[in-house]
Amino acid sequence: MNNTIVYSKNNCMQCKMTKRYLKEHNVPFEERNINQDPEFLATLKQQGFQSVPVVMNSAMDPIVGFRPDSLKELVD
Repeated sequence: MNNTIVYSKNNCMQCKMTKRYLKEHNVPFEERNINQDPEFLATLKQQGFQSVPVVMNSAMDPIVGFRPDSLKELVD
């Protein structure tokens, strides 16, 4: 079971590119939009993040921004 979470917001090009990359590489993920649920923004701020996208997976360190070099580690 994949437990990848993508924190995103509306009108965010890096967020769109990150989600597209994961979809194109068949990596299942749960999207948490900070515009639709401000609780997610509070969660990110508590962890020290100041921008999105943030990709979290228990198997690796969080990825901030559109980082295909790091995202490839999620591809099986």
